[in-house]
Amino acid sequence: MHDVAVVILNWNGAHLLEQYLPSVIQFSGDARIVVADNASTDNSIRILKEHFPEVDIIRNEENGGFAKGYNDALEKIGSKYYVLLNSDVKVTENWLTPLLSVMQETGVAACQPKIKSLRNPDSFEHAGASGGFLDKNYFPFCRGRIFSKVEADTGQYDHAREVFWASGAAMMIEAEVYHEVGGMDEDFFAHMEEIDMCWRIKQLGYRIMVEPLSVVYHLGGATLEYTSPRKIYLNFRNSLEMIVKNHEGSLFPKMFNRLCHDGLAGTMFLLKAQFGQFWAVFRAHMYMYRNIRKMLKKRRALQLKRTKMNYVGIYRGNIVWNAYIKRVKKFSDLNQRLFR
Repeated sequence: MHDVAVVILNWNGAHLLEQYLPSVIQFSGDARIVVADNASTDNSIRILKEHFPEVDIIRNEENGGFAKGYNDALEKIGSKYYVLLNSDVKVTENWLTPLLSVMQETGVAACQPKIKSLRNPDSFEHAGASGGFLDKNYFPFCRGRIFSKVEADTGQYDHAREVFWASGAAMMIEAEVYHEVGGMDEDFFAHMEEIDMCWRIKQLGYRIMVEPLSVVYHLGGATLEYTSPRKIYLNFRNSLEMIVKNHEGSLFPKMFNRLCHDGLAGTMFLLKAQFGQFWAVFRAHMYMYRNIRKMLKKRRALQLKRTKMNYVGIYRGNIVWNAYIKRVKKFSDLNQRLFR
């Protein structure tokens, strides 16, 4: 595994490094382990130097968020494969070997392990579960997680499968492909940036996989709680930009449909007196209107680079309708014939 670099992005997460870095060191063989520090102001650097001398440290000049933090750090790492790993992930024995094996398959550019919950080890974790998909309106969901409904892991999704996106919580990616697509979009700052990057990878015809023989446990919500207005703002804002950039064909009908869905979500927040969450959705839309020219410029640039789109992992149904009207709670209960 000399060609593999496990890269953990850290910002003021000394307590997380102390708790979860030991498992990465123990179970990652001879892979290079790197902590990319986003200008932390806590004692992260001291703890790394004193307690984890075998770990390499890259010190970013600023906290530019998840996307810029990784982009800056990975420019300085010469490995063939990067593993992007959240600082609140506990890995298991032999976790890298199955991922590396999948990466040898023809056309595979990235993959993820099965991601389970540290808080509830019998269940999948929200951020990635057993592989990511998009529905026809580009709402993300996973094998094992539809919106906030997380399934128990009973081995029902233990087969490797091509997906649309791999989770940034634990993703192995070929370094050459990462740089070929320009890494992650730094305007996203945090959240959805790995889905956007995977979409751009798919536009070049590459495959993205999940390999459940590899298992990790993710704490989740270590930086922002899932219901945080800040997190909701970033998710809604970045989702809109992702669609503007990457959707093929006529953009206005797709965006009008999505804006209506978002308006419904905002109304539900308002009816529940969740005013912070409502304001987050409103601000996300205002951001899009202010920055639409910049987004369209990115769209035009991507259209020039697109070669052969790989649609595998797109669900041609409406996941919102399935989840909230039909009350579907399990990925396996979706109409599998609607998956491309």
